Amino acid sequence: MLLPLQLPPGVYRQGTEYQSAGRWRDANLIRWREGTFGPVGGWTERAEITDIPLRGAVAWRDNSGDRWIAAGAYDELWVLSAANAASDITPAGLTSGLEDAGYNTGYGGGLYGAGTYGTPRPESGALTEATTWALDTWGEDLVACSTADGKLYQWELNVANPAAVITNAPTGCLSLVVTDERFLFALGAGSNRRLVQWSDREDNTEWTPAATNESGSQELQTGGTIMCGLRVRGQTLILTDQDAHAAQYIGPPFVYGFERVGMNCGVVARHAAVSVDGNAYWMGRNGFFRYAGGTVEPVPCEVGDYIFGRLTASQRSKIFGVSNALHGEIWWFYPSTGENDSYVVYNYRENHWTIGDLARTAGVDVGAFTNPVWFAPDGVAYDHENGFSYDGDMPHAESGPISLGNGDRVMVARELIPDEATQGDVTATFRTRFYPNDTERDYGPYTMGAPTSVRFTGRQVRMRIDGAATADWRWGVPRLDVKEGGGR
Repeated sequence: MLLPLQLPPGVYRQGTEYQSAGRWRDANLIRWREGTFGPVGGWTERAEITDIPLRGAVAWRDNSGDRWIAAGAYDELWVLSAANAASDITPAGLTSGLEDAGYNTGYGGGLYGAGTYGTPRPESGALTEATTWALDTWGEDLVACSTADGKLYQWELNVANPAAVITNAPTGCLSLVVTDERFLFALGAGSNRRLVQWSDREDNTEWTPAATNESGSQELQTGGTIMCGLRVRGQTLILTDQDAHAAQYIGPPFVYGFERVGMNCGVVARHAAVSVDGNAYWMGRNGFFRYAGGTVEPVPCEVGDYIFGRLTASQRSKIFGVSNALHGEIWWFYPSTGENDSYVVYNYRENHWTIGDLARTAGVDVGAFTNPVWFAPDGVAYDHENGFSYDGDMPHAESGPISLGNGDRVMVARELIPDEATQGDVTATFRTRFYPNDTERDYGPYTMGAPTSVRFTGRQVRMRIDGAATADWRWGVPRLDVKEGGGR
């Protein structure tokens, strides 16, 4: 009997191992496409920017067509030219922040009088987030705001000059975003975590409302703290750690109208939201959300138990998301230890998820640059989707349990008929059991032939496919020749 090993695309990792029966349960550096899977593109080093993690990045073209990437660390701000020349444009007097999140267990970090004087405090004080940068473009110039510093800065393309404070702009800000109508939004302005304040249209130095301008402000009706802003189709979306608000231009005298479009859907970190194709996707504390106009809706996630079970909650402020639009994907990088070392990917075109291990702290999609550019924790910029080199790792996917028969009989597998784009690009390993909690027995790895001789026995099997070639290999629907082998 030929048994097709046809598993749906994407990874399913909820609950117990047996819940993932007939699905892929684990993967690394794998992408599904039209019923087959293969490796994601590799990466090559572009430039070393600094030697510390960068948290926040933006890429753009100036009016002459020159390309730039800006990225910020906890106490630095850098730009990288298309020629890979890195320039330090850190503003004078920038307030230094924190490379890592931490608990304030000192003065002011807990309740007055709680605990005995002189005794060490547990990690239960106020959590201070790792410093991140909100970066956007104002015409051809860069605008920037560090969470630790709170001032709004502008850089005018001269690498000899650092970014400078925007005249008259509010201080104590948490983030910024430039709207499609060319207003600069200061988010959490004036140390008011709910306040959105905006400049006059086309003039980011005019912040005082008057009959002759369109500057203004609005305090959101929320119990949360503003985290970030994104441009979406016809609106500007403001996300807090609790809810979501849409700002729409309505003209004078109110200029902008604000509407709460979602509750209990807060974003987990300032860079955990991504705008793509006019919609927004983001990672929350325990799930994922989408806004496509109207109201916020949850995005069912088939790996949520795995992701949120291993996320280091105290370092969640480091999470960042980035679009990989060429493949219809959104990648979120998150820390399972102290630094971002893992990722989860949602394919919004084919509606499936995958997971893996890769250390990245900030990045930008294609657009100004030909390839996505993502930053490693050591401050090195990499061109992604470029070749098939993975710093020594090799892509793989592993299934959950697959029943070899009707579940009552032991089956013997004799041959595998592979389904590869190019024969010999992968190896296959099979792990058998006679019942769910039995000890697994490994067979392989087998190099693919036509057919491939295999000999193993069991009621259920897990299959692992490993890339054996640094190429764009494809794995489809193999068939396993099995026969009944008696009971056990």
